[in-house]
Amino acid sequence: MIRSRSFGRLPGGCEVRAHTLSIQGIELEVLSYGGIVSRLLVPDRNGQMQDVTLGFGSMESYLAGHPYFGCLTGRVAGRITAGTFELASRRYSLALNNGPNHLHGGQSGFDKKVWEIDEDSCGASPALRLRCASPDGDEGYPGNLQVQAVYRLLPPSVWEIEYEARTDRATLVNLTQHAYFNLAGEGRGTIENHHLQIDANFMVPTDGDLTLLGKSEAVQGRPDDLRSSRRLGDILPDLLHQHGNLYGLGASTELRRVARLTEPSAGRCLEVWSDEPALQFYSGSFLDGGLTGKSGRPYPRHAGLCLECQRYPMPDGPTGFGSPLLYPGEIYRQKTQYRFSCF
Repeated sequence: MIRSRSFGRLPGGCEVRAHTLSIQGIELEVLSYGGIVSRLLVPDRNGQMQDVTLGFGSMESYLAGHPYFGCLTGRVAGRITAGTFELASRRYSLALNNGPNHLHGGQSGFDKKVWEIDEDSCGASPALRLRCASPDGDEGYPGNLQVQAVYRLLPPSVWEIEYEARTDRATLVNLTQHAYFNLAGEGRGTIENHHLQIDANFMVPTDGDLTLLGKSEAVQGRPDDLRSSRRLGDILPDLLHQHGNLYGLGASTELRRVARLTEPSAGRCLEVWSDEPALQFYSGSFLDGGLTGKSGRPYPRHAGLCLECQRYPMPDGPTGFGSPLLYPGEIYRQKTQYRFSCF
């Protein structure tokens, strides 16, 4: 089932609509602004449906500024060192919107665009097709880029995302979804009692500004080693800025499990399946209690976490992390599934 409603208007009068997909066991609300997932309801072990993503209940709150709650990020998710890259013997300069780095597409990335949304309510798997055009020179990136993201619900409780992009000039593309999860329920404390496993042997270290250092290191012997499920409250104090890292998953043409998150009090489990070669884990470390969510409760540090399937954000990344390069005649594709269950 799909239903829609007005969510508000942007300065200038453009209407933002909220589209809700639902099947038994999962409900997803998506805004035309930023492709934002504003609500995601799944059951706990007792069958109680609760929202498990951070976000706001009004357009005004999103427009006031937020740390990419639930949005589609691009053209390039992640940090581009010094906001520069070289392509076809030409150097491109981008906005520095995160200290010395360019982050998540710049000052006005895909998270701030109004996406065209088509509804597909046929069958047991309702879907939304989100489309966006990014012109040549947008935020400094070359090429006219056509982007599509399909949000789909699959039985029993699966949220699937399929991405496609095409360009008429060589460019960089690295798309991801920036949902903040709290499996205890939105606004219900921190993720410190969640247990996380990431099926990766390597990660990319950063400096104090979270600038990627362009090399991979083995996770073995590090606090970043999440190959076995670990309670997050036990490891966060040992991570740089308590932030999280970019993990290398290796190339794959098929979906495979890349991460597993559990929360014991509600009994919810989230498995992340993807064909992408990298996963950014972010712990919500820059939340500070200054934002109040849709539940009316403030979001403290670590109120939610992100598991962002993607590629290395620059062309010269380490082996096994993928590349954001896209050329005319090629099609950028990726698929990610968030599979919910109970234990």
